[in-house]
Amino acid sequence: MVEDEIGVLSRIAGLFARRGFNIDSLAVGPTEISGISRIIMVIPGDQRTIEQITKQLYKLINVLKVNDVTVTPSVERELMLLKIDASNGKRTAIIEVINVFRAKIVDLAENFLMVEVTGDPGKIAAFEKIIRNFGIIEIARTGKISLTRSSKINSEFLKNVAEEF
Repeated sequence: MVEDEIGVLSRIAGLFARRGFNIDSLAVGPTEISGISRIIMVIPGDQRTIEQITKQLYKLINVLKVNDVTVTPSVERELMLLKIDASNGKRTAIIEVINVFRAKIVDLAENFLMVEVTGDPGKIAAFEKIIRNFGIIEIARTGKISLTRSSKINSEFLKNVAEEF
């Protein structure tokens, strides 16, 4: 959580660059509190690296709160837009895949479909892998967004337990 002021994101990015940390995913947006923004970053690294990053972030004046949710039950989502080649009679097969993944067609042209798919990162990756066979013309993805579960229940754990029975 950061104060919503000019240059905050730039200072955070500069901190990461100076320290040699890579950011795999980045999403920024306003929160429920006016003047406060939430920055969600996916950063590769072990626990020591994450602790070091957290300490460095707290040194920045506009940083209000840092949470490491690596092992905290949370809901994660991404959004992906794809422009797909739908020529040569592929449209029906593409639409079948779109329906299976509960994606949406948001634009169409004679030989192209534009599709919106939202979901957890696994769903996004699976959709992209399958649809790639039809020919992706363009792709745009948001960074991962996440909120911790108030129930503190890890649904991934429950899903794995249910699959065992």
